[in-house]
Amino acid sequence: MVLQQLGINGSTALPLGLGCMGMSDFYGFADRTESIATIHSALEAGIALLDTGDFYGMGHNELLLQEALAGRQRQEVFIAVKFGAMRSPDGSFIGFDGRPAAVKTALAYTLKRLGTDYIDLYQPARIDPTVPIEDTIGAIAEMVQAGYVRHIGLSEAGTEAIRRAHAVHPITWLQIEYSLLSRGIEAEILPTVRELGIAVTAYGVLSRGLLSGHWSKQRSDQTQDFRGHLPRFSGENLDRNLSLVEALRQIAQEHDATVAQVAIAWVLSRGNDIMPLIGARRRDRLTEALGALDLHLSADDLAQIEVAIPADAVAGDRYDPGQMALLDSERS
Repeated sequence: MVLQQLGINGSTALPLGLGCMGMSDFYGFADRTESIATIHSALEAGIALLDTGDFYGMGHNELLLQEALAGRQRQEVFIAVKFGAMRSPDGSFIGFDGRPAAVKTALAYTLKRLGTDYIDLYQPARIDPTVPIEDTIGAIAEMVQAGYVRHIGLSEAGTEAIRRAHAVHPITWLQIEYSLLSRGIEAEILPTVRELGIAVTAYGVLSRGLLSGHWSKQRSDQTQDFRGHLPRFSGENLDRNLSLVEALRQIAQEHDATVAQVAIAWVLSRGNDIMPLIGARRRDRLTEALGALDLHLSADDLAQIEVAIPADAVAGDRYDPGQMALLDSERS
């Protein structure tokens, strides 16, 4: 199980992680007080894994976590950090840096912002095509030996990069988008990580809100929310994808559940080596997500879901063409 691989007490921790990105960036305004309250509620409910990135709000998210975790025992929380994404002062992305010196520098700043002396899991946000993955992972491995990092992960890596990285140092997990609307990992990537004994932390399990059951065409017009610029949230693609959500809503109603709960339960059903990351920014959304743990989908339920949302049913890519080109996972 993922919890066992991470050294988390599986008898007390829930098989979900809290993705904290939206509390600082990309999805429009997030209330700081509510964000911290949501983190507290997640920990009290039994979620041990908090997922962040040093580029979420250009350090804002890590500082937010430091504030939220003040006064708590460090060993009670598993903190995963992504690094390597470079941004300009206006917030735009300007590439990825996986050079060994950059790895160590980024880690130094992360430790300071989080107010901790070690990171539970450290992972490059994307594969830097200009730096051999062996060099990037080798630098993190040195930080493991020095005691600053406990585990090494990868994010959106393809099969070749996964194998090359794992040959340098054991990779604990691959973080990658996986949901009813994003099933590209099933063909090659998922069999590869299972062969190597690497877990999966699945982000985007609600397809950035499309599968939440709360999205509408009007929300796609919000200028500060980057989702309105993604292909799946635009034009005819959005119409098609919202029709898939309504098909899933009918199934959810049969179980007295919400669309989000069924979508999360589906990811949970894919194997105990897959841990969904919940991107809740508010306590009510967190409570809704936790309800998925009480929803047990039978083989007939899963077959019904497959008919409602076939693997290739989604309209539009996950990102715009520029961002898609940066995904090593899409080249597998």
